[in-house]
Amino acid sequence: MLYSIGKFLFRVIFSVFFRYKAIGTSNVPAQGPVVLCCNHTSLLDPPLLGSPLKRKVYFMAKAELFNVPILGTLISKVGAFPVKRGGVSKESIRLAIQLLKDGNAMGIFPEGSRSNAGGMGKKGAASLAIKSGAAVVPVAIVGNYSLFRRMTIIYGRPMDIRQFEGASSDDLEQATDLIMTEIRAIHAAHSKA
Repeated sequence: MLYSIGKFLFRVIFSVFFRYKAIGTSNVPAQGPVVLCCNHTSLLDPPLLGSPLKRKVYFMAKAELFNVPILGTLISKVGAFPVKRGGVSKESIRLAIQLLKDGNAMGIFPEGSRSNAGGMGKKGAASLAIKSGAAVVPVAIVGNYSLFRRMTIIYGRPMDIRQFEGASSDDLEQATDLIMTEIRAIHAAHSKA
């Protein structure tokens, strides 16, 4: 219930203040496990990633956010769960894999942090997708959240990374590079539009 209300409110905010446009939402499977891999530029990225979709999207969030009064309670009620800075705990990984195996959607920012925007992707997203059998949907956010300037979010076609099952660390790096390349290609194609 709270998730639906939040999604509606963010849709209104993004529509009014950022003239947001969502492209390719039909590329996100309606059922089954899916990892939405997206570039990361702002604290507003998680609600922008989830609000155009019919499905609930779960997120890992910095553990410190859960200590902020009201915010911590809110984000946990809408499907976020904590991850420690500097590395993902085994409990967080287990929970993420279980959520995916249960057929849920997870939003992940492979760049890890906003300060690494445009940088190398981290292997966690590819690893979670492979271990859970989830589809990977590359997503690009184009725009910089300037008031009344267009923000666009583009959901690409699902990627098949099953060839990396039983993967070594090098293979996971290749899978991550493949995902990041697709995100950047989508971003570049729509930045020029």
